[in-house]
Amino acid sequence: MTKMIPMKERGKRQQRAIRQQPVEERIHNFNEVPLGYTKEDAIYEAQRCLQCESPTCKDGCPAEVNIPEFIKKIVEEDFFGAYFELLKTNSLPAVCGRVCPQENQCYKTCVWNKAGKPVAVGRLERFIADWAREHNVHEESPKVKRKNKRVAIVGSGPAGLICAADLAKLGYDVTIFEALPKPGGVLIYGIPEFRLPKAIVEYEVNEIKRLGVTIVTNFVVGLTRRVDELAEEFDAIFLANGAGAPRFMGIPGENLNDVYSANEFLTRSNLMKAYRFPEYDTPIKVGKKVAVIGAGNVSMDSARTALRLGAEEVHIVYRRTRKEAPAREEEIAHAEEEGIIFDFLTLPTRVFGDEKGNITGVECIRMRLGKPDESGRRRPVPIEGTNFIMKVDMFIDAIGTSANPIVARSATGVQTNKWGYFVTDEKTCATTRAGIFAGGDIVRGAATVISALGDGKRAAKAIDDYLSSGGSLKENRQ
Repeated sequence: MTKMIPMKERGKRQQRAIRQQPVEERIHNFNEVPLGYTKEDAIYEAQRCLQCESPTCKDGCPAEVNIPEFIKKIVEEDFFGAYFELLKTNSLPAVCGRVCPQENQCYKTCVWNKAGKPVAVGRLERFIADWAREHNVHEESPKVKRKNKRVAIVGSGPAGLICAADLAKLGYDVTIFEALPKPGGVLIYGIPEFRLPKAIVEYEVNEIKRLGVTIVTNFVVGLTRRVDELAEEFDAIFLANGAGAPRFMGIPGENLNDVYSANEFLTRSNLMKAYRFPEYDTPIKVGKKVAVIGAGNVSMDSARTALRLGAEEVHIVYRRTRKEAPAREEEIAHAEEEGIIFDFLTLPTRVFGDEKGNITGVECIRMRLGKPDESGRRRPVPIEGTNFIMKVDMFIDAIGTSANPIVARSATGVQTNKWGYFVTDEKTCATTRAGIFAGGDIVRGAATVISALGDGKRAAKAIDDYLSSGGSLKENRQ
C-alpha cells in the first residue's frame, strides 16, 4: 500500500501536470482536451497534501468536500473509499473536477498556494470519479426512513441536481421538472464536449436518479403548469431554472444576419449536436472570421467551438485586460494555445452589414482602465479618436444572460428584483413565499457551476429544516 512521503519530499514536489490532447489535433475535433491523471499521477499528486490539522482548503469548497480525507484515501490506494467520501457531500464529482474554477476556491485556500503550487484537488476529484465510472461503482438509493414529503425542483442544472440528490438522501420524494428534452441544464446545452463530455453529465445524472429522484423533461414550468399549481401538490419547491435569456450589447447592427447570442450558438452545437452535422439534423453556419464579445467561460467556449467548426480566425474582444477576464485561467490558456486572438481593451460600438443584411465588420474603440467601479475592478474608459473597423463575417454576443420571466410570473408571492432574479435569503435560499426556495443563476445571474451547486446544498438543508418543523406548501396555500 502506498504511504505518505516525508514532509521534506512533499515540499520539493511541484504540482503534477495533466496530460492533454496536442494542440494541432484538438482544434480539429470535439474530444475532451485534458486527458486526466493516470493512477501514478494521482498518487504522486495526492502525496503532496500536507494533511493539515486545520485544513483551509475545505473553506474554499462550496460543495463542502472533505478534501484531506478523500486525498488521503488516494494515497492509500483506496479509490473506492475516496469516491464514497466525495459522494458524502458532492453528487457531481466528475463534473466539478472538470469545470470548477479551483484557482479561486480550494487552490486559493490551500496552504501550498503560498508557494504557488497548490494541491491539484480538482484533478484528483476527476480521477476518482472517472475511476468509479470505469469500474462500475455506484451509489445505491439510501436506506433511510421515507418522510412522506414531496419536493418539486424546477430545473435540472447543477443547483437543481445537487439539491435533489441531498434531499433524496434524507428520505424525501423529489421530482425535477426540466424544460429541455435532456436533463443537465447548462452542463448539457452550455458547456462544449471538449470541456465537459455529455456522457459524463448523463452518467452523473443517472447516478442521481438511482437515489430515487424522478426527472420529468419537456416540462416548461410557467407554461406546462404554473408554480402555483405545483404548490398544490408538493410540500416545498426549489426554483433553479437558470438565467437562460440571451443578452445583447444594444449597439446598432445587432439585428444583421450571422449575429448570434452565445446561448443560441452553444445550444445548437451542444444540445442539438450541430457539431456532428449531418449525422444530426442541426445545421449551423460559421464564418471565416469570427468576433466573440466578452472574456468569461462562455466566451472561451464560443470561440473555441467556432474554431473547431471551421472558422479560420477567431477573436475574443474584451473591454478590460487579461487580468480582469472572468474566465478560468485554464480556459484562457487553452484558447491562447489554440490560436484564439485576444483583443483586450477593445469595445465594439457598431456592427456593419451589406445590402443583403449580412454582417461585414464591427467598429471598435480602444479603451483604457480608469478608477475602480462598484465591482472593484477598474472601469474601462473609451479613448477618443481610436475607432477602427474589424472585418468579420460572424459576431457572437457572450456578455451574459438574463432571467426568463416565465417561471416568476407563475409564482404568486415570490418577489423578484429589478433584473428579474428571485430575491432570497443568502443563507437559506428562501424566497419571500414560505415553502418556496431558489438558487443558482436565477438568483445570482450567470455564475459558476460550483456557485450553483453551493446554492443547491444550502437550499436542501433549508428545505429539510422547513419540512421537519411542520411546514408545507399544501397546507399554506396563497
